[in-house]
Amino acid sequence: MKVLLILLGGLSLALGIVGIFLPVLPTTPFLLLTAALWCRGSERLYRWLLAQPQLGSYIRNFREHRAIPRRAKVVTVALVWISLIYCAIAVTKLWWLRALFLLIAAGTTWHILSYRTLEKDAPAE
Repeated sequence: MKVLLILLGGLSLALGIVGIFLPVLPTTPFLLLTAALWCRGSERLYRWLLAQPQLGSYIRNFREHRAIPRRAKVVTVALVWISLIYCAIAVTKLWWLRALFLLIAAGTTWHILSYRTLEKDAPAE
């Protein structure tokens, strides 16, 4: 069972890292899932994840404050809209798919903005 938790955590981590670059894929939920899986599967991997300067801050900030830093919100929302408007205009000519892209952008924006804004990154532990 621990091996399965570790493997699923690795997959979740990969998706979270890809989500940093692909705005449609959410980073924080995948990193939180990775932390939960590795917490049960491997204490060493869990500690390693939290110690990472970039990735650990996502998890700590969200767990401690239930908030997303302002810069992350702005960048994420901007990239979501840029990517999905591009897809709606350049990728497809189907009206329903264009509408779907815009609905996904609106839903993602609403989800991101529904969290409190962390004005300043929490100090590293």
